[in-house]
Amino acid sequence: MRRFTRRSRTRRLIATGAAATTLALVGGVALVTLSPLMALDTIEVVGTARLDAVAVGEALDDHVGTPLALLDEAGIRDDLAAFPLIRSYSTEVIPPHTLVVRIVERAPVGAIERGAVVDLVDAAGVVVETSAERPAGIPLIAAASADRDSLAFRSVSAVLSALPDALRGQVDVISASTRDDVTFTMTGAGHRVVWGSAERSDFKARVLAAAIAATSQGAAWEYDVSAPESLVVRQL
Repeated sequence: MRRFTRRSRTRRLIATGAAATTLALVGGVALVTLSPLMALDTIEVVGTARLDAVAVGEALDDHVGTPLALLDEAGIRDDLAAFPLIRSYSTEVIPPHTLVVRIVERAPVGAIERGAVVDLVDAAGVVVETSAERPAGIPLIAAASADRDSLAFRSVSAVLSALPDALRGQVDVISASTRDDVTFTMTGAGHRVVWGSAERSDFKARVLAAAIAATSQGAAWEYDVSAPESLVVRQL
């Protein structure tokens, strides 16, 4: 009986000591994590080109002084929503005091003429930049396809987003009326391309490149790659 009692007492002491140690560790971690020792005091904004990184950082100033473990992700999202040029972002906490905000900016895929100015828009139709002239290498979206809420614009933007950079830079004017009838002209000889939908754009781009290489560039051609296995070429 005495041996049993002694063993029980020993087990209770061990369990009590383990529980106390665990509580002390948890309490210590919580104390350090939630204390001013781990509060935000530095915000680094990276990845900006058109946006002012300083302005983005200042928009997050209200979070300075908050313990890193208690940073309000929803609040950060709401603050960054004031910058329409931000396509997406990610955050990284670097103890003891730093928050890194990595920005992915919207990039223009096409241009829309509006009177005397040209709006450069991304695939969602958000105006990235406004200029007096269309920059070289930026396709012009025809007026009939310029309404960002229209099926025509969604079709055109989907194709422009799918095109390889080198090919997109040669597109002059692009238009559509449905999701499957995108067409565009090219700079230089003035080729016309019947693209169809945005599906299989990588394959269509390879077929188009081969067709251009196989035809005389002293004349303008129409290349129909809407069904890329059945390429149709005719001289304009």
